[in-house]
Amino acid sequence: MKAAIFAENGGPEVIHVAELERPEPGPGQVRLDVRASSLNHLDLWVRRGLPVEIPMPHVGGSDMAGVVDAVGAGVDGVRPGTRVVVDPSLDWGWVEGLRRGPGLHEPEFRVMGEHTQGGFAEYAIVPADNLLALPDHVSFQEAAAAGLVGVTAWRAVVGRGQLRAGERVLVTGGSGGVSTMAIQIARHAGAEVWVITSGEDNGARVRELGAHHVIDRTAGDVKGQLRASLGGRGVDLVVDSVGEALWGTLVRALAPGGRLVLYGATTGPKVETDLRHVFWKQLSILGTTMGSPVEFRAAMEAVFRGDVAAPVHRVTDLDGVRGAHEELEAGDVFGKIVVVPPGS
Repeated sequence: MKAAIFAENGGPEVIHVAELERPEPGPGQVRLDVRASSLNHLDLWVRRGLPVEIPMPHVGGSDMAGVVDAVGAGVDGVRPGTRVVVDPSLDWGWVEGLRRGPGLHEPEFRVMGEHTQGGFAEYAIVPADNLLALPDHVSFQEAAAAGLVGVTAWRAVVGRGQLRAGERVLVTGGSGGVSTMAIQIARHAGAEVWVITSGEDNGARVRELGAHHVIDRTAGDVKGQLRASLGGRGVDLVVDSVGEALWGTLVRALAPGGRLVLYGATTGPKVETDLRHVFWKQLSILGTTMGSPVEFRAAMEAVFRGDVAAPVHRVTDLDGVRGAHEELEAGDVFGKIVVVPPGS
């Protein structure tokens, strides 16, 4: 089979298309005929090098949708030919606090395409338990674009953020895959939505997704723009992936009892917090990443109903994965880049 791989960490230049042996499913696994996958910032971090062990040569791509091609031993209720989308989270029990007891190894939370081989290939091996049937009216490309960003946004807004109708929410990094989903989830939940993004074009796009108010960081003085737009009232929820550059502004933008949910740190992880704002306003600062199987299914059901959709920036093939890495790294992507293997 063909796959976009890298055999060493580095820049986008380490990625190339190679011929690999078609994998065989083991017990509890299926082989997926991949019809679409999509890039996430996680793919950039894995390629650059993370302090985790990954299989090499490595096939990236946490998001996958396709057709079940073969099933391994012990797999019941899954037939070849079934259209599916794949939940990218593995061993979620570590996050939910499930424990196996003394003497049994506790598996750590893992992500497909990072700790395992991913979907930038014609075929991929995935656990049968991670499959969700794909309705006929939803395309492989739509599903692959929405998986990881959908479950991450759902957990951030609904699970950790506990957003309620009528509340005010601020989403940063508005052009990102998770952010574009968070905007739609918040709007559909009945919230008033503020979004920080860059440029007039992105501002128009996030308005189309449901943003009521747009702060253009390229226009300067984000703090002043936000203060004026909020009209003296804070927001109930901040959903942030930016981190260092906006941290102080975001903490100050929260209303009493507000929640700041953090799922990334694209501008840096080192922040300073005036704790007086935290205790005086009784704020909550919450971390999150990915989401549970229940949250994955909730997010995808919202996609299936048409309540939300992951914006697709463009579609490419396996030969274009290197260029897609370059484009995403440069910050020139609104939403998701989808990868379609040959013949799909």
